[in-house]
Amino acid sequence: MYSLIFTESYVKREIRFLKKHPDIIERYKKVLSLLELNPLHPSLRLHKLKGKQKELYSVSLSIQYRLVIILLINKKRIIPVDVGTHKEVY
Repeated sequence: MYSLIFTESYVKREIRFLKKHPDIIERYKKVLSLLELNPLHPSLRLHKLKGKQKELYSVSLSIQYRLVIILLINKKRIIPVDVGTHKEVY
């Protein structure tokens, strides 16, 4: 099992995002739970980013929304970095 580590700056982003998009709260919770259990689960569509964000990974919340994370496989830690639309987080 992986540990989710929430930074103060991420929590602020998360609160803003969920206030704007209350319809996705349940899906968001499911994605976080699945990340803890198995970040490589196919439904998350985990992929490594490129360019400036090459140290980060992204998972899908929906067709429109993404969750950008730092994935430390050796330490079994996941640090959410950003959440929002494809355009907002990339």
